[in-house]
Amino acid sequence: MRKRGCGLINRQWTLASHPGGEVSRENFSWSEAPVSNAPPASGQILLQTELLLCAPTIRNWISGNRSSYYPTVEVGSPVIAPAVSRVAMSDNAAFPVGARVLGTAGWQDYQWVDPALGYRIIPDAVSSVDALGVLGMNALTAYFGMLDVARPKPGEVVLVSGAAGSVGSIAAQIGRIVGARVVAICGGAEKAAWLREACRIDDVIDYKAEDVATRIDALCPGGVDVFFDNVGGSLLRDVVARLNRGGRVALCGQIATYDGAAGDPPLDMMRIIYGAIRLQGFLVPDYAHRYEEAMVQLGGWLEAGELAHREDVRDGLSQMPETFASLFRGDNNGTLIARVSDESGRLI
Repeated sequence: MRKRGCGLINRQWTLASHPGGEVSRENFSWSEAPVSNAPPASGQILLQTELLLCAPTIRNWISGNRSSYYPTVEVGSPVIAPAVSRVAMSDNAAFPVGARVLGTAGWQDYQWVDPALGYRIIPDAVSSVDALGVLGMNALTAYFGMLDVARPKPGEVVLVSGAAGSVGSIAAQIGRIVGARVVAICGGAEKAAWLREACRIDDVIDYKAEDVATRIDALCPGGVDVFFDNVGGSLLRDVVARLNRGGRVALCGQIATYDGAAGDPPLDMMRIIYGAIRLQGFLVPDYAHRYEEAMVQLGGWLEAGELAHREDVRDGLSQMPETFASLFRGDNNGTLIARVSDESGRLI
């Protein structure tokens, strides 16, 4: 076995309680303990976490609502997240010490894993931040959700909620790239300006300063053809009421209800039936066999200057609860990432 260091101490956040509303530091418990220098099973590797992605869906994982369609983090177990890690020790020739890998990690510094369970090496040409950001899970979600689920056509009107976020901004730009007319919904003047200037989305609605339904009517007098929805709640109801016949809704997220807000208001089901409207949820792992295709296309658009992106990288594992909670306040700008260690392995 090749080793890099020994006598390691693992800092770790476990789930202390299931959030009943807004996520707070009290929902998590901090501990420090030695790391075993021996793999639990043959072929395993010890990963040192470099970056952790703060994704809204993690709120579902820690909610306490057991489900067959997303992971459940039990009280006392490490919180998990998509991550970039480095191989610190290896009993697997395909994953040498020092290699960077993409896969799930706990909110912690170190963990032994079986690399066959969804871990893949990051090419040298791709930065760690890009691997979680513009070429990461959220970008793949936008790619498949827009092109395979929503399927906008040139000239159609596409509405995107949460459009300044990590998924929404890529989805909105893909809509523009394929020739649709995109209307983006976001919160705040700075985010609206970034969508217009950097992402080249001409029509933007600031829900913090404008009445969204009134603005949709003004910007989309002929109705909406496609809705890429990251928000849910009353917004979904209002947009369904404005969908054209044959309209499509890509149900990506429901962030309006993640913190225990009131349940979704009822949709006009007869409008959906008579309007031949399609509402479809999706999960990006269902497209795992096409990740390479998507990354090549996203990389090509990025190189051609067609994709603007930004990452909000915040230092410190000890601040992880506050960093994660900020996602639901909407005060992050771009893909929210926590840095746990630097390229040399120094803990942060």
